[in-house]
Amino acid sequence: MQDFAAIDFETANGERSSVCSVGVVVVRGGEVCDTFYSLIQPEPNYYSWFCQRVHGLGPRDTDSAEVFPKVWARVAPLIEGLPLVAHNSPFDEGCLRAVMRVYQMDWPDYKFYCTCRAARRKMKYLPNHQLHTVAEACGFCLENHHHALADAEACAAIAIQLL
Repeated sequence: MQDFAAIDFETANGERSSVCSVGVVVVRGGEVCDTFYSLIQPEPNYYSWFCQRVHGLGPRDTDSAEVFPKVWARVAPLIEGLPLVAHNSPFDEGCLRAVMRVYQMDWPDYKFYCTCRAARRKMKYLPNHQLHTVAEACGFCLENHHHALADAEACAAIAIQLL
């Protein structure tokens, strides 16, 4: 796969619709050609202790952020016509479907691919197939794990090698 967009969402709480940040890495011809990152005001707008501990985001970060439809209006043109790639794609696809449902947005029939599944098939020797483990095995140093753009960059590097 030479052309795709790697995507990663972070959520504010246990609701998949509560996306609070998004990172996107656009790859064309096997090379990164564009990136996008934005904070998002989550829906529902509250943070669980666990999620804050994972990614470090909280109300102070997103209270003045745009709501999802405004952020997605900037993402959609970047990814138009591209398959989407995520590490553990059922989570990220589930987030995207849930938040689009909350805001009554039409689903544009995005096609998702999963680098975690690909790693399980092609890298059976790894002790686990978590993003940071697979990224390291692919030669990518993931320094800011659970930052949506850093995770999307790691996913893109994995996808370039495995997909």
